[in-house]
Amino acid sequence: MSTSVIIALDAMGGDNAPRAVLRGANIARKRFPNVQFLLFGPEGTLAPLLKRMARLRKAATIVDTPDVVGDQDKPSAALRAGRNSSMRKAIEAVREGKAHGVVSAGNTGALMAMAKVVLRTLPGIDRPAMASFFPTLRGESVMLDLGANIDCTEDNLVQFAVMGEMFARTVLGSLQPTVGLLNVGSEEMKGHEELRAAAAILRGYPINFHGFVEGNDIAAGTVDVIVADGFSGNVALKSAEGTARLVSEFLRQTFKSSVLAGVGYLFARPALQKLRARLDPRRYNGAVFVGLNGIAVKSHGGSDALGFATAIGVAVDMAANGFIERMAAEFKHPAAPQQRAAVAG
Repeated sequence: MSTSVIIALDAMGGDNAPRAVLRGANIARKRFPNVQFLLFGPEGTLAPLLKRMARLRKAATIVDTPDVVGDQDKPSAALRAGRNSSMRKAIEAVREGKAHGVVSAGNTGALMAMAKVVLRTLPGIDRPAMASFFPTLRGESVMLDLGANIDCTEDNLVQFAVMGEMFARTVLGSLQPTVGLLNVGSEEMKGHEELRAAAAILRGYPINFHGFVEGNDIAAGTVDVIVADGFSGNVALKSAEGTARLVSEFLRQTFKSSVLAGVGYLFARPALQKLRARLDPRRYNGAVFVGLNGIAVKSHGGSDALGFATAIGVAVDMAANGFIERMAAEFKHPAAPQQRAAVAG
């Protein structure tokens, strides 16, 4: 990356803020030496921490914002009372062109509400969707929506598919990503009406549409992009997270069950360390609100510095690859409405 990218950070968002946020930015600075940061939060709190980070101090500017959005604040209340909060001001920096993207580990509902109001959606997109990465047997896949939209029409699902396909090309580097609709079966007659209608429309789109996929296809990596309504996507996400923790706990208990098991652990430790690194949720941290007229990345609220650095990396990659500009151009393409009309007819 040769050109400078500016990322606005909600330094007060998340369980481990602001320390994890600044440390995460410090880690990200190693990978992206040309990135500059705007740190939003109380200067009296941030300045002493920043003073101890020489590398980050050269690349960061504190924007004094005394108010903070709490984890328990309702989105509507945050919209009314959080106009001077670190979260709101960080988002506004993107709208005003002062930053290329915003990253926050704060209240998810408040972040989505503020981002929608401040950044608006791109022309041609009805609703933004939350997208993130999943580890699979074939590498990584993208899944959306992960909870932003509980009820979705076929139009929403089609837009999610197009946005997810571009996200996979831009961020994961997939040349021709395959797209699947999450369903209760792979047969064409399965699923509710909106799913079947969305599938019919997508078969006429210039994307590599695989068709319907099931829950077991997510980990198998059957497709590069999994499209779902926010209810199904969030259930799948939380189930995957819970399964990963369950497997880790079972392994821990197994190797502690006897002396021989403990000896076996000593031999298996190098392989287990590779497994732990592969399943480390910090490697996949950073959900993106795709469809907005600006880059907004949500870090997990409990993430540590390494996880937050990963979320920053997602925002930097999107900015460096011109994700918003390419997305805007994609939805201005005149072929899509004509193809949809032909399918409907």
